[in-house]
Amino acid sequence: MNSLNSKRLRNRLCDTGAHLSRRTLLGAGGAGLLMSSIARRLALADELGQTDPAKPKNVILLWLEGGPSQLETFDPHPGGKYGGDVKAIETSVKGLQTADLLPRTAEMMYLTSLVRSVTSKEGDHERAIYNIKSGYRPDPTLTHPSIGAILCHADQDGADIPRHISIVPNNSPGRGGFLGAKYDAFKINDPAGPVPDVRRPVPEDRYSRRIDDLYSVVEKEFRRGRLQDLEQNRTLHLTATDSALTMMSSDQLDAFDVSGESQEVLESFGDSAFGRGCLAAARLIGAGARCVEVTLGGWDSHITNHTLQSSACETLDPALASLLKILEQRDLLDSTLLVCGGEFGRTPTINPAEGRDHWPHGFSTLLAGCGIRRGAVHGQTAAEPKLDPDKPLQDLVDPVTVADLHATILTALGIDHDHEYQTPIGRPIKRSEGTPIEQIMT
Repeated sequence: MNSLNSKRLRNRLCDTGAHLSRRTLLGAGGAGLLMSSIARRLALADELGQTDPAKPKNVILLWLEGGPSQLETFDPHPGGKYGGDVKAIETSVKGLQTADLLPRTAEMMYLTSLVRSVTSKEGDHERAIYNIKSGYRPDPTLTHPSIGAILCHADQDGADIPRHISIVPNNSPGRGGFLGAKYDAFKINDPAGPVPDVRRPVPEDRYSRRIDDLYSVVEKEFRRGRLQDLEQNRTLHLTATDSALTMMSSDQLDAFDVSGESQEVLESFGDSAFGRGCLAAARLIGAGARCVEVTLGGWDSHITNHTLQSSACETLDPALASLLKILEQRDLLDSTLLVCGGEFGRTPTINPAEGRDHWPHGFSTLLAGCGIRRGAVHGQTAAEPKLDPDKPLQDLVDPVTVADLHATILTALGIDHDHEYQTPIGRPIKRSEGTPIEQIMT
């Protein structure tokens, strides 16, 4: 029985409600190739810390670089001392309001959960980005893997295209950290242009000779004394080369090209690199990618806060709303976790330059899909906080740490957040130090 048929039969067993314990399968040595295949898969899942290997999950991270203001996006307090110029509008969830800068997203909030009380101990951009993307604060002795790297490492099933992708990348796209550079994000810019360096510049015969020389001559010399990919017993260079060559000849490359979508769909995401990136993210997930990160900058509003936040929201709103809609329409939302947020929020106070400064003491993150409760809100900020520097969290209801947010994301993706890694130097470290937010999970 080939692997495809084995996978189909395994899915049928799951779909019909049949339950086979891992212990039963691991002990069923004479139950045939299918049982052996499943047993190996579940044994690997145990080793890698997957909680549900039969149902692979994906993640799309909409990264709002610079620190979006919670008051101008998902947690408005209009009319108050610190509300600014924003107004609030009703959403598709009864009793939930968002800023009037996100009218289309407001209509799609019934698909999402909103966490309004995320807290961090990092108020510097670079450190806070590291913290949000890895779940850990920066450590000079260790580089922690990002969410996408953790997901790709936990599920080794491959695709021809890269499984971890960063679109319109910022200065710190997802990294493999101590899991290895092969889990770093593959970076592309605006999907309106071609994927760089995937079309061969020479004729077929010359190309074939180059590849033959690479494998028979260059690689033989290159591997002497080089770092090996221990999972495949070969150099990291050859692993990367094989992946690149497979990608160059794959039909899955078409997933990067959004031009094949209808004009109506293209326009619905907005005429921006970010909008096209969000549309490409949905296509790439459908083609086999596991984590796609799309970056939208322009949120760092130390001056003229309302103008800058309004401009950024004008780009975010159609893209986020359309992405939620298309994931639902294409039956991808149940298997794809959408996360939208930035490294921190903005201060309740408005400074003399009409800006808002960095605020890690209560900001918002939106989540949807993968068993995240629909139409839920967790946490609350005060319309007029006391702003006591010695008690920065006293005005928050149900505060959530960055580690808690990470544990929630990993759990939704079917990954054991308590799983303990052994780093290359033998140092044990958990995937997450947090606790999942049970109130927003089904």
